[in-house]
Amino acid sequence: MGKRDPRVDAYIEKSADFAKPILTHLRETVHAAVPDVEEAMKWSFPHFTYKGMLCSMASFKQHCAFGFWKGSLVLDGNQKRDAMGHLGRIESRRDLPSKTELTTYIKKAAALNDEGIKVARKPVRAAQKPLRVPTDLANALKKNRQAKSAFDAFPPSHKREYIEWITEAKRDDTRTRRVTAAIAQMTEGKSRNWKYER
Repeated sequence: MGKRDPRVDAYIEKSADFAKPILTHLRETVHAAVPDVEEAMKWSFPHFTYKGMLCSMASFKQHCAFGFWKGSLVLDGNQKRDAMGHLGRIESRRDLPSKTELTTYIKKAAALNDEGIKVARKPVRAAQKPLRVPTDLANALKKNRQAKSAFDAFPPSHKREYIEWITEAKRDDTRTRRVTAAIAQMTEGKSRNWKYER
C-alpha cells in the first residue's frame, strides 16, 4: 500500500486557488496508477517514489508543473519545453492530458523503475573559455625551460589560476612582479596555490 505525506497536503493547501484542483488531480491519478507509490518532499516540492524516483509536481504563481524522473523515456521525446516538468505550463486541468493518457505515462514510469532502467545523465559542466596565455607570461616561459615544462604539465585549472592572477593586476609594475613570482614558483614545479594543496 502507498504512503501519503502530510507535507504534501500542506503544500497543496498553501498553493494558489487555481493550483489546488490541478495538484489534487495529479496526486490522485498517481496513487490510482501506482498503488504502492510513496510521497516525499524533496527540493521543497512534492515527489512520488516507487522503487526510486518516479515523478513530481510543483505549483507556481500562475501555473503548475508535472514531470517524470525518466521523462525522456516515458514521453519518448514528446515533452513540452515551455515550463519546468514535462507537460508544459499547466494553468488549469484542461492543460493536462486525459486521465487515461496520464495514467499510461505514470504506469510506464513505474514499469521502468520495476525493470531497473536508468537514464544516462550527462554531467553538467560549465563551458570553459579557451586558455590564452598573455604575451608577457609566454615570453617569460620561453626564457625558462623548467618553468615552461611545469606550466605545460599543469592541468587547465592550475594554468588558469596563474593567468587570472597575472591579468587581474591593475598596474604594470604589479603585473611584472607577478610574472616574475609565477616563473619562480613554476621553476620549483609549484602551482599558484601550492600552499593550500594537500
